[in-house]
Amino acid sequence: MDLATFIGIVTGVVLIVVSIMLNGDISAFFDPASIMIVVGGTLAATMVKYTMKDVLGVMGVLRNAFRSQDNIQSEIVAKFVELAKITRKDGILAVDRELSKIEDPFMRDGLMMAVDGNEPDTIRNIMETELNYLQGRHRKGSAIFSAMGEYSPAFGMLGTLIGLINMLRALDDPSNIGAGMAVALVTTFYGSVLANLVFLPLSGKLKNKSEEEVTQKELIIEGVLAIQQGEHPRNINRRLLNFVPPKQRAANQKELETASK
Repeated sequence: MDLATFIGIVTGVVLIVVSIMLNGDISAFFDPASIMIVVGGTLAATMVKYTMKDVLGVMGVLRNAFRSQDNIQSEIVAKFVELAKITRKDGILAVDRELSKIEDPFMRDGLMMAVDGNEPDTIRNIMETELNYLQGRHRKGSAIFSAMGEYSPAFGMLGTLIGLINMLRALDDPSNIGAGMAVALVTTFYGSVLANLVFLPLSGKLKNKSEEEVTQKELIIEGVLAIQQGEHPRNINRRLLNFVPPKQRAANQKELETASK
């Protein structure tokens, strides 16, 4: 689990709540009507722009923001080095016995095509097509949260306007002006918090996670093609380590090189 996402949101909420409590009454910041306007309006506008399937499907993409992929690339490189040793010893058909041990379906399907004797260009085209569709799904998920980050402040302002209108209608009682103004501004507060602490950061996080996953898939494509072509384990190790971040590469290179001998 990527704790940074969870810790960031929780820390932001806690700091806001504590700062409110240090300077006033937190109950003044709770208004059901304002919540309905901001949250409900944001969801409604999002569903106008996107299909219901897209909005509901974004929850599957959202899991990526909380999923950690530390050292995954290094593990994939080590696995390909192991498969390369098997291939050089017993032939590529021996890889078929290892497929059931591979959890990643993208990697497993690619190796299955290699075992079945498909040409390298065919394998690359099929796997890159799947990768393109993956990128499209991730882009849409990020775009939905970005749109919600744009809509929530707008509906916060809309709620403020509604509150001001209601307040101006009651100017005959000056004692209600202060309370009315406070309630009117609460919706802007909700919209700003949701946009800047939740929706826009999640959109950016999903973009970063998508780039990481694309790099991982590209590593797998190169690894599958190297296995299909029967490259030496040491050459595969050197070739695939280019996809590993420098810090992880420095920490794992000795182990991977030892495994490739």
